Amino acid sequence: MAYRGFPGGRLFLIAGPCVVEDDALNLRVAEALARLADRLPGGVVYKASFDKANRSNAGAARGPGMHEGLEALRRVGAATGLPLLTDVHLPEQCAAAAEVVDILQIPAFLCRQTDLLEAAAATGKPVNIKKGQWMHPEGMSGAVAKVRAAAPAGTTNGVAVTERGTFFGYGDLVVDMRAFERLRTATHAPVIFDGTHSVQQPGRGDGGSSGGAREHIPTLVLAAAAAGVDGLFLETHPDPAHAPSDGANMLPLETLPRLIDRVVRVWEAARA
Repeated sequence: MAYRGFPGGRLFLIAGPCVVEDDALNLRVAEALARLADRLPGGVVYKASFDKANRSNAGAARGPGMHEGLEALRRVGAATGLPLLTDVHLPEQCAAAAEVVDILQIPAFLCRQTDLLEAAAATGKPVNIKKGQWMHPEGMSGAVAKVRAAAPAGTTNGVAVTERGTFFGYGDLVVDMRAFERLRTATHAPVIFDGTHSVQQPGRGDGGSSGGAREHIPTLVLAAAAAGVDGLFLETHPDPAHAPSDGANMLPLETLPRLIDRVVRVWEAARA
């Protein structure tokens, strides 16, 4: 069944490993997420990047590349039936990615790149734009307007905006819970909270890699649910310590079901 776009009024989850890995790992995570889908009102989308082109260091793991990565994602979709999301970094990647995945995601550092936003929108697929770590909520209205203006006539799959915190001091992020309503008011788009990248500490890990403080993820995610987000974005891995990218700010896969159950209860109570 074709993905119909971001669900309205039903909490949904975007989750998966940071980058596409081997089929065994990809399917292990995807199958666990598929088992969670019925526990979220709006279901689950599987996320993995075929290329992490924004790593701090030249030697950092980037993923398998577009062709191999998209084929791996295609196998995940065929095996589990989950909708798929991946990042695009260049306008010329959008059409090829849209043939495989259901949602195109614009990385935070690229959220103002007009050519990229317009190319993603031109595919007719839903677009998730991550808010730049330096931007105030109202500043995202321009990015959303670019996507809406470039979408094919009659496209209803829409655009969403993801909050991941704002830089404070050196190498740390702070999440302002007021930002969710400000984003929704400014963009008239579904608002997603990235609970894992919000605890990332860029450049503060071993050897200059990104560090993180995953112990704060549950607190922030529960607070965001109470604040009324429409969706959650959580990177997860069976063994974060050995993940090729962003392990320090990823949730252990085994802890995800209990957290999701708590989050859904808080989200529903806040809405009631």
